[in-house]
Amino acid sequence: MKLPKQHPLILTLSLIILILSLAACTPTPTNRAPSAATATETPNPQPATRDVILSMGFIPNVQFAPFYVALEKGYFAEEGINLQFDYGMESDLLKLVGTGSRAFVVGSGDQVLLARSQGLPVVYVMNWYRKFPIAVVALQDWLKRPADLEGRKVGIPGLFGASYVGWQALVYATGLDEQKVQLETVGFTQIPSLTEGKVDAAVVYAANEPLQLRRAGYKPSVLYVSDYVDLVANGLITNEETIANDPELVQGMVRASLRGLADTLADPEAAFELTLRYVPEAGGENREAQMAVLKETLGFWKSDTLGMSSAQAWTASEAFMRKSGLLTTDVAVDKAYTNRFVQ
Repeated sequence: MKLPKQHPLILTLSLIILILSLAACTPTPTNRAPSAATATETPNPQPATRDVILSMGFIPNVQFAPFYVALEKGYFAEEGINLQFDYGMESDLLKLVGTGSRAFVVGSGDQVLLARSQGLPVVYVMNWYRKFPIAVVALQDWLKRPADLEGRKVGIPGLFGASYVGWQALVYATGLDEQKVQLETVGFTQIPSLTEGKVDAAVVYAANEPLQLRRAGYKPSVLYVSDYVDLVANGLITNEETIANDPELVQGMVRASLRGLADTLADPEAAFELTLRYVPEAGGENREAQMAVLKETLGFWKSDTLGMSSAQAWTASEAFMRKSGLLTTDVAVDKAYTNRFVQ
């Protein structure tokens, strides 16, 4: 159900002109450092602070480490943003952003396309998960390719959300005969459903359940959806109105988020420590397991150009969703995302 650094404050044009004028009129002593008084005469301007709510499509979790890191390190504050987090169901949050009730949400590309097909002007402005984080897992080594699932019972949380989108994408991309698969709703009980023999395989979050099974002593076979089709996964989403009326705010949100992502990739242990302030239950007896989840997730975030959306992935996502019936109306894919704030 995926960086730039060093961002000095930008002086206004009038202040630049003033400084250049003073420089032209005032002789500058050679080989002499400016006095303390001189250094404090033209302080760097600070951006006006604004309250911003970032809606997350889940509960507090280590997977949101880049945003927690960016907030703790003051990256949002440097952009004049007083950031607060809100959590909820992804589809509901997209509606809030699409109607202008919220300015930013974390969500996936398929949800953006669905929202735009319903007339909601949401726009994906920063890629986060470069690989779609859904997989199919089995306990035994019989699972080598998608066709091996035919004639088997496969557990899935439900016919909704990233798990269902990932499953449909696997069927679409590989020609798997879905009629020969017994798809069974098991809620979020994939591991006990597997270990108790209730299902032969399960659709899972790729950085979670396979890792848990390995830690429990199993040697699971895993099929990653991203190995078969390139879908647009989670990223930062806003709306057309915010982009048009407040592009500086969008730029600040993207810039701070990418700095947090870069730091998390570079030092996941330090990022985990900061994350514990927001997800304290990830510590204590859960610390080792949750640290392993974070490290496993890093591979889904890495990209040659962090934050940049792939036009091919958006085209592939739209084609799959139309073919599978998830999209029933035309969507202008080039309006659904922009790389303007990453570039």
